Amino acid sequence: MNCELLATCSALGYLEGDTYHKEADCLESVKDLIRYLRHEDDTRDVRQQLGESHIIQNDLLPIITQHRQDKALFDACIRLMVNLTQPAMLCFGKIPEDPVFRQHFLQVTAHLQAYKEAFASERVFGILSETLYNFLQLDWEQRQEEDNLLIERILLLVRNVLHVPADPCEEKKVDDDASIHDRVLWAIHMSGFDDLVKFLASAQSEQQWSMHVLEIISLMFRDQTPETLVSAGHARSAEEKQRDSQELEALRQKEHAEKHSRILQRGTRHTRFGGSFVIQGLKAIGDKDVIYHRNLQNFKNYTHDVGKAVRRVPKRNRQAQDCEDKRRSALNVRLFLREFCVDFLENCYNRLMYLVKESLIREQAQQHDETYYLWALSFFMAFNRGNGFRADLVSETMSIRAFHFIERNITNYYEMMLTDRKDATSWSRRMHLALKAYQELLLTVNEMDRSEDESIRQSSSVIKSNIFYLMEYREIFLTLLRKYDETRQPHSYLKDLVESTHLFLRMLERFCKGRKNLIVQRKKVKRRKSQNKKKPSGAETTPEVLEEIWKTVEEELRATAFQLSESLTESIVPFDATSDTPLEDQRTEAMVHVQDALLARLGPEALGLLRAAREVWPEGDVFGSADVEPEEELELLKQILHANLPRSPPETGVEEEDDDDGAELEEEELGSVQVSETEFNFLDFIKRFASPNVVRPYLFLLKSYSRNTPHTNHCIVRMLHRVAVDLKMDALLFQLSVFHLFNKILNDPAAAAYQELVTFGKYLLRHFFLLAAQNNKAYVELLFWKNVGAVREMTEGYSKDGEGKKQAWTEEEEEELRKLYEEHRDSGVPDIVETLLLSLSNSTRTRRQVVTQLVCMGLVENAKELKKPKKGTGIVLWTEEQEFELQMLFEEYKDSDDVLGNILKKLTAKRSRARVVDKLLSMGLVSERRELYKKRSRSAHRKSSGGGMTEEEFLAELTQEASQNDPLDGVDEYEQEDESEESEEEDKEEDGEKSQNGGRSESIHATGERRADVGAMVYSLHQEGMTKALLWLQTSLNRTAEDRADDHNNKRVSQPIPLVPLSEAAEEAMDTKSFQKLLRKLGMRPPANEQESFWRIPAKISASQLRSAAAALSQMEEAPENGKEQNGPQSPREESQELKKEEVLSEQRAQALRALLLARKRKHCTTDDTVHELEFPAADGTDSVNESTQEKVLTERSRSRVLDDEDDDDDDKENENDSNMANMNTDTNGDLDSDGEDISAPVKRRRKMALIDEEEEED
Repeated sequence: MNCELLATCSALGYLEGDTYHKEADCLESVKDLIRYLRHEDDTRDVRQQLGESHIIQNDLLPIITQHRQDKALFDACIRLMVNLTQPAMLCFGKIPEDPVFRQHFLQVTAHLQAYKEAFASERVFGILSETLYNFLQLDWEQRQEEDNLLIERILLLVRNVLHVPADPCEEKKVDDDASIHDRVLWAIHMSGFDDLVKFLASAQSEQQWSMHVLEIISLMFRDQTPETLVSAGHARSAEEKQRDSQELEALRQKEHAEKHSRILQRGTRHTRFGGSFVIQGLKAIGDKDVIYHRNLQNFKNYTHDVGKAVRRVPKRNRQAQDCEDKRRSALNVRLFLREFCVDFLENCYNRLMYLVKESLIREQAQQHDETYYLWALSFFMAFNRGNGFRADLVSETMSIRAFHFIERNITNYYEMMLTDRKDATSWSRRMHLALKAYQELLLTVNEMDRSEDESIRQSSSVIKSNIFYLMEYREIFLTLLRKYDETRQPHSYLKDLVESTHLFLRMLERFCKGRKNLIVQRKKVKRRKSQNKKKPSGAETTPEVLEEIWKTVEEELRATAFQLSESLTESIVPFDATSDTPLEDQRTEAMVHVQDALLARLGPEALGLLRAAREVWPEGDVFGSADVEPEEELELLKQILHANLPRSPPETGVEEEDDDDGAELEEEELGSVQVSETEFNFLDFIKRFASPNVVRPYLFLLKSYSRNTPHTNHCIVRMLHRVAVDLKMDALLFQLSVFHLFNKILNDPAAAAYQELVTFGKYLLRHFFLLAAQNNKAYVELLFWKNVGAVREMTEGYSKDGEGKKQAWTEEEEEELRKLYEEHRDSGVPDIVETLLLSLSNSTRTRRQVVTQLVCMGLVENAKELKKPKKGTGIVLWTEEQEFELQMLFEEYKDSDDVLGNILKKLTAKRSRARVVDKLLSMGLVSERRELYKKRSRSAHRKSSGGGMTEEEFLAELTQEASQNDPLDGVDEYEQEDESEESEEEDKEEDGEKSQNGGRSESIHATGERRADVGAMVYSLHQEGMTKALLWLQTSLNRTAEDRADDHNNKRVSQPIPLVPLSEAAEEAMDTKSFQKLLRKLGMRPPANEQESFWRIPAKISASQLRSAAAALSQMEEAPENGKEQNGPQSPREESQELKKEEVLSEQRAQALRALLLARKRKHCTTDDTVHELEFPAADGTDSVNESTQEKVLTERSRSRVLDDEDDDDDDKENENDSNMANMNTDTNGDLDSDGEDISAPVKRRRKMALIDEEEEED
């Protein structure tokens, strides 16, 4: 041991009996040891020397147990122990391959195992628990930074101790015996540390420790299985007893059969007189037959390989080994862990899993921390299934998001397993963990199907419809089976994969049987296949043609005096900045671009490209020197035109849809992915499993049939049965290794225990011999794995030579095709290929063959030119005449209520709504899509704004608009996405708008009910003491109305405005359901998601609607009086009190309307916003007063309209509307209810006060 380390350890103190005496420099010595560990070498020499001195057992643990009152020393000791107990994998990075470093790795691991045994003490964990408890008692405001650090170090120390692996050489414990890990768990339980872990998992204020808590929990249950914990403390059920007895009976039969076979093999003669035999027909090394010197009973096992050295399998081809060693812990430990699981599921699971998932999504966790999440999901959901299933306990992880998260991780792990070959084993284990989590999700969904609760079964149906609809979830098991690799993925992974596939197919089959048709998503991948034969190039440019081109270019350049326009200079870019090719390598391409411009007779462009390239590549004067003369540039351009520059071959190809069988193996370039919907057929889906790549993993797992569980063997046989019986493709399994395996099963002494396998094996052999009687080549076919085509040939007959191959084109057929193409090329037929197919003498030619031959013969440049014309309008580009027509139609109908609808009716060339909208936007006729939305009629808008309405109709319309604007009933039209391309959806939207307008018109007949609806809510809120909150809401609505009016005048787009409560009364009111109900009724929108905290005034509510809503808040309706009328006549005192109440309410209405009028006059709103809020019905006998008052109001309004610049063109219409409004007001007197007579006097006073205020404002 190093002298300095030895001296430092001696300065810590000494242990005398059970008492530890610390030295004066104990704290400084601990800090020195921490410093030494920080500077240790790659062999971890300091760590090994401290482990050999047993510093944790002899010094550190006694210090923290006996001197815990010294906080600084306690903190330093915890820091040192966290460093010493960190896993060996973290110290070395990975398991070293070098023998020297491997020895150091094993030495560090041995010291960690000794540390773990020392921590198996209730006293140690009692100190840690008490310290942690004291810190958790403090609120987060009272905790210091050092306190949080110490909490984290204690959790890390416990995590490190639990992470230490067991020593298989030392711990040779049987099941139900306490191992070191069990002793540590029992110390955690007795000290109460497990309760603190559950508190940290459930407390809202301690969510920062969520990942540490999940790690500790996963390490606590490292050696456990959910099934053993569920059955802990319970007597075995009759089903379990029966299953165990069947297993014992199978073992007994197998042992008895083996014993019987050994008796039969034993010869009657003595072994010393066994004799020698000659095996006829089996040649030895020479020409003679083999001489056999053993008993005849063992002759069946004779092979030439007897006595030979076993061939060594290369490391890269060895089968992956399982590393999971499960054992059954002591009963008391299992009982405590079972209770922990029950409490954790009820109080902590959903919250902890949510926090961990958020950390993983936001990438706040460390690398590979998602493995703890996947383990916890599979373990606790399995425990929940076995311990009386309750869906609410695992609701957080039972969603489509969980399926998507796991599916994405499985894909990522597989890709990393292929790329990171050195660490492929670790990626394979993570992939297995994700697969088990996915399997557990399916098992839980299957359990939800059998629930007695209808809502749970409905939720299960929704989840299944989603995972069966999406292609990624539906085909994940098919992909995993095809990609299985036994050298990287262990036997247990294949077992879980086969069982998960069996469960998924069973659920899918049951789901399809309950429905007539199932629509699923389908994805097609467009692939570009390169052609082996390049098309011949077009007509070569001859020297004469080049000279003619050069003359034209030279004349053009001399005419412009070698001067380029500024726009042309700015638009020319000599290189591609987005290309992967380096800038220096694009020099040749720039010269090719110059040559192309010259060939196109574009002299200025070619000169501009030359000068731009000179600035980018000045070195070498490739494009001329910096001070080059125009004549020199002209000569350089001529050289470039006549130069033979290297050009990249043009891309030609035929776009084909990706076929499932992949018959043509050519170089493919991945293109776009097309998503469509199709009807699902379960039998067609099963056909995709009929492939050797899928069947091989099943047969590989079947080789270990004696070690498999009965359920695993059933899953294997069920899949083979689907392929052989359901699909009638039993010939796919006619393979020699398959027959050898079933022969082994049939000859197994315990074959009675595998009755399902025996039955299927006999079925397979019987069908093979029936086929062999018809096909004498069937025995040769046994040597090969067969695809679907080979199976069909084997069973239906082999095709003759040349059949199935592409027919070659003869010279006569090529000449015929050339003549027909030249004949019909200019005929103007919509599809020339169909015309050629009808005219060809060989009627067996397909469209693809004709197109390919035309490309190969050079008659067409690209197969895209011969694509089938799509059905529909076929119009893509807009001509100038069509654009002019569209512009004229827009100018004609831009002021109509339905601009887009009228344009579509009048367009000559019919196009979809989406195309017309896009063209209007590109032409700049409209700035945004919502300008083309169908508008309400002018009269309806005036009606909704309150102009010319009675007070009853005004409040009724407010109620109707609020109910239509309810955010729970629909979404804001301005927040919707782009319009659909299909005109049918647009027509549906038009019908919806018509129905809504119809609803508004019908609502006028129920004014009393709607007014009572809003008024009753306002009245009840006043009674609950929310008057201040209502006043705050009224003020907010009026302010927003003023802002909306300004936005309307200045043609600005309004934005949603949040309702921010600034007082306690308003904040309390916003939390009550009755106040929120009123907000919904007024059209306010609640917070859309977790990003929003406040209610909002939607952008679509106009200023007039906001003022109407504000005015409605002052209407304190009386409580319903039906009960009073039924109880009998009222006393005079009660009547006088009610009259006083009515007067007070009327005065409040007058004040609100007065404030409304003043706000309008200040802002000079447009005629659509100036609503006649003052025109209310009066009682009989006040007609003359009303008429005079109305005349004054109308004269004032007409004067203000004349002064308004925005409505100069609409004066006549507005005057007519005003007169109509006056007539409406005079006619509504007869429609008043009994309340109208009681409020006539307040209404008069209110009109007078409003008129006086109006006149004062104008003065």
